[in-house]
Amino acid sequence: MSSPSRSSRSASSPVRASLSGGFVPGLNDAPAFTLTTPPRMSLPVLVAVPHAGRAYPPAIIARMRDSALAQLRLEDRHVDRLGVAIVRETGAALLVAHAPRALLDLNRAEDDIDWDMVEGGRPESVMTSEPGQRGNARARSGLGLVPRRLPGSGEIWRGRLAPTELDARIEGIHRAYHAALDAALAQIRAEWGAALLIDLHSMPPLRPAEGEARAPVFVLGDRFGASCHSALMGRALTHLETRGVSAAQNRPYSGGYVLDRHGKPQAGVHALQIEVCRATYLDRQMAEPGPGLPAVAAQLAALTRELGAETALLGGHEGLRQAAE
Repeated sequence: MSSPSRSSRSASSPVRASLSGGFVPGLNDAPAFTLTTPPRMSLPVLVAVPHAGRAYPPAIIARMRDSALAQLRLEDRHVDRLGVAIVRETGAALLVAHAPRALLDLNRAEDDIDWDMVEGGRPESVMTSEPGQRGNARARSGLGLVPRRLPGSGEIWRGRLAPTELDARIEGIHRAYHAALDAALAQIRAEWGAALLIDLHSMPPLRPAEGEARAPVFVLGDRFGASCHSALMGRALTHLETRGVSAAQNRPYSGGYVLDRHGKPQAGVHALQIEVCRATYLDRQMAEPGPGLPAVAAQLAALTRELGAETALLGGHEGLRQAAE
């Protein structure tokens, strides 16, 4: 199993240690992710950004039917910039995937594969899912472990994926990333008594819900209460409401594999997904950073401090919550 292996310190932020790991197949084994941590955690929070990766191997771009459209639709475009701003202001840890979602979706289970897009199809050693089971649920929609098609746009790829290439992506990206995430959360929990994973994503603009005047700019997901303590969701919603920020809970996004795997509230490890409306921090084309990015980053940093204080309380640390109030 791959694990973080390269250490460096950021020239612009020397107090934060960076550790890169995994590898992107076809890109001279460029690192699949980078984990940055302060020498002393200011709050028990890790911000993770799984879908903003932009490290595309040239061969992957060449195989896309419409590479510009696929990248724009699949990426949580520049949400990693929000993640960097959050941890700079709060002292949280940060895990950013460099491997793009087009190569492999880190928010899908390892077996959620559309075997029709793989040369040779499903191996005999791989069991099929029973009717009613969740296995391969997202693959059937075209957005499984390796995305195959985009709604309204059709097939992403020319040709099929070689099994050896699929195996390399799973080993170098998926297993390495989630192993690093497991280890980082365990370390935070050991120090603080509890840990919080904020899984940061972005979403297309939503329409207002029935009876609501405004569409949500944030959607908070906790797998309908399964991935974190209810106090965390309650504190988050209250914090946003008192500041006039429109937010929704679990609809239309409740979280995915990341929360299912890493959210273990009974063991003191909590996981919350935050979806951010792209129109709030990107330009009109929703392709590049826009003028709203600093304000959205400040909102998220304030929310992270609140959630960090609540997580510290859950771990037995009173002082941090009092400081945040």
